[in-house]
Amino acid sequence: MFQVEALLKSAGATTQFAPGGHGDAIFTQGEAGTHVMYVQTGCVQLSVRSTTGKEAVVAMLGPGEFFGEACLAGQSRRMGSATAMTPSTILLVSRTRMVGLIHRQSAMADRFIAHILARNIRVQEDLVDHHFNSSEKRLARLLLRLARYRKQYKPAHTAPQISQGMLATMIGTTRPRVNVFLKKFQRSGFIRDKHGLKVNKSLRTVLHD
Repeated sequence: MFQVEALLKSAGATTQFAPGGHGDAIFTQGEAGTHVMYVQTGCVQLSVRSTTGKEAVVAMLGPGEFFGEACLAGQSRRMGSATAMTPSTILLVSRTRMVGLIHRQSAMADRFIAHILARNIRVQEDLVDHHFNSSEKRLARLLLRLARYRKQYKPAHTAPQISQGMLATMIGTTRPRVNVFLKKFQRSGFIRDKHGLKVNKSLRTVLHD
């Protein structure tokens, strides 16, 4: 991760901060797309909004992940929005400089391609999850994913502080149902809501019920 950050900075990356998090816009749907972005710290949500105002969450990203890369393929306008869900630090690299960096640095090219492939696989998994799994399983899977944003890997990981309403939007259900599932997970010892939401690996058992 740190080698990637050093390469991006050598290419003239600038830094964007979202100190408040919880809904700070990084870019919005329809605006010009001129930069590739990299999550240095924090948690970023990618979403799209229909003409009727309905919003769908496409992905949640953590440190070490790129987004906004569609500009490299000639996409002049953002097809969705990026929002900081926690206080975040984002590195921005212009399209021209990113293309040059990928051409010059094989390690960066390998890392970037690996990111694209991994995220495509994850999006496909999310589509399957949304269509075939219950909302309880979708919530469990989301919490397990969010918990990996903690830098120190321990038996219990800390998930970003995201409201129940936002969790409900992300898995396509209601806030009261999310509240019921969270209480159930807590009673079973899968999560612990004290000094941050601690998510235990044992939550994976919900996915196999």
